[in-house]
Amino acid sequence: MLRLSLQIHKWVALVVAIQVLGWVVGGLVMTAIPIETVRGEQHAATPQLPPIDLKRLVPLERQLALADQTDVGSATLKNTPRGPIWVLKSAAGSEGWWNAYTGENVDEIKAPEARRYAQMAYKGAGKLTGVDYEETAPKEAQVSGPLWRASFSDAEHSRLYLDSFTGEVLSRRSSLWDVYDFFYQIHIMNFGATRTYNHPVIVIVTAATLFVVLTGLVLLWIRVARDLSTLRRAGRAAG
Repeated sequence: MLRLSLQIHKWVALVVAIQVLGWVVGGLVMTAIPIETVRGEQHAATPQLPPIDLKRLVPLERQLALADQTDVGSATLKNTPRGPIWVLKSAAGSEGWWNAYTGENVDEIKAPEARRYAQMAYKGAGKLTGVDYEETAPKEAQVSGPLWRASFSDAEHSRLYLDSFTGEVLSRRSSLWDVYDFFYQIHIMNFGATRTYNHPVIVIVTAATLFVVLTGLVLLWIRVARDLSTLRRAGRAAG
């Protein structure tokens, strides 16, 4: 029985050891690289936007009337690179973007605007190498909806994801972020888009790790007790 217990303990420990190695390496990477650098804050410029002219601002009630929208779930006034915009979200979740000075519905920004807004939001030695429209946001952007991706030629290969209606930076990514995110996913054992700890795999492996630790302690106690018994018998025999 003890031999079977040892075999089970060793094989479970072997499987667990692989993930423990991932936890340790992932933890080392995450603690060794400053999170500010991973987020690309060293290349983040704050665009100097003119303050909203309240005298020109379309009041919300007037904007709702112009938009012919009655089922409003939320209304947000944003000061964006392309000017003040009312973002109206219906109770069902659909969104509309409206010029807060004219009340007119705004279309998605074009490539020249995306280039200009990307350059406004970036600082560093890199040059803007291109902008690409993404109908579906890529996994790494960690946002939903269509957007613009701007790529720069710096050492980190920085990428900015811009809101396709407001021109705001939604997320910053780079090669360094790719490395960090890879080890982070290993660390939390989740390669999905949610980046959550609450999933079955990590629960199972954590439980298996606990099993290895507890059974290891029990087996160690049995081994120590057996060795002590052997020593006592040897002592009595010598005496």
